[in-house]
Amino acid sequence: MDYKAFGKRLETLCAISITPFDEDTGAIDWAGLESNIEFLITSGAEVIVPCGNTGEFYSLTLEEAKEVTRKVVKLVNGRALVIAGIGYSAETAIELGQYAARAGADGVMIHQPVHPYITTPGAAAYYRKIIEHVELPSVLYLRDAAVSDDILLELAPLDRCVGVKYAINDLPRFAATVRALPAEYGIAWICGTAEKWAPFFYHAGARGFTSGLVNVNPALSMAMLQALRGEEWSKVWHLWDEALPFEELRAKYNAGNNVIVVKEAMEQLGLRAGTTREPVKPLNEEDKRELSRIIQKWGMTAR
Repeated sequence: MDYKAFGKRLETLCAISITPFDEDTGAIDWAGLESNIEFLITSGAEVIVPCGNTGEFYSLTLEEAKEVTRKVVKLVNGRALVIAGIGYSAETAIELGQYAARAGADGVMIHQPVHPYITTPGAAAYYRKIIEHVELPSVLYLRDAAVSDDILLELAPLDRCVGVKYAINDLPRFAATVRALPAEYGIAWICGTAEKWAPFFYHAGARGFTSGLVNVNPALSMAMLQALRGEEWSKVWHLWDEALPFEELRAKYNAGNNVIVVKEAMEQLGLRAGTTREPVKPLNEEDKRELSRIIQKWGMTAR
C-alpha cells in the first residue's frame, strides 16, 4: 500500500457518524444507522468514522462496536473511506482493529487511552503496539494536553501511521509540532475539534477536520471545507459564524452536550438519531429551544 497517498485522502472532512439507539429498549437502531450513513454518503462525505466519540464509542459493548464497524463498511460499499474507531486496552484495541481489517475497513482511528494514569512514553508504547499489530493505516487521536507531542517523533516514521486527529486546542503547540515533523513522513493533519476550530488549524497546517455537524447540516460543513481549500476567507468566516452557535451549544457543560445536540437536531429535522446512552442524558428544555432557534436561523425546517 502507498501509505502516503492514503494519508492524502484524509485531508478532507471526516464525518463522525452517530449511533442511533432506540428510545424504549436502548438497543442500536440498525435501520437508523443505515439511514444516517446513506445521508452522509449522498451529502458528499469522503471519509466516515464509525465508533468515534460522537458515535458514543464508550457506550458500546465490544460486540456492538464490531457490528457497527461491519455494518458501516457494508453500507458504504466502497463509496467512501471507512476509518473505524478502536480503543480501550491495547489488547482490546488490537482485537477491534483486526476485526475491522477482516470486515473490510480502510483504516482505524486509535482513541487516546482512557486510563487515569498515563505518561508520554506509556502513550507512545500503547499506540506503537496497536499500529504494529493491526494491518491497516492508523490515525492517532490526540486529545490529552498532558501527553507530549514528542510521541509523534517516535510514531510518525512508522509506515502505517498515516494521520493525526489533533484535538488539543493549543495552536502554537500544534503549529510547532507540524513544523517539527519532516514532510516526507506524509502525515495527514486533521483538526479534531470540528468547524469551530477548523479555520485556525488550517492556518497552522491541518488540511482536514472532523465533523459531527455534518450529520445535521452537511451543506454548511462541506461549504466550509471547499472555502478553506480555496482560501476564500470571507466565505470561511461567514460559514464559521453560521456554525459557531451550534458548536458552542455542543461545548456546554464541559462538552457534555457534544452528542445529544447532534442527535436532538437530527430528530428535530426528521432524521433518525434516537436517544443517547448513559452517561449522556437528553437535552434540557432551554437548550432544546436554543437549538430550534439555530436550526430556524439556518433556514431549515424543524418538525
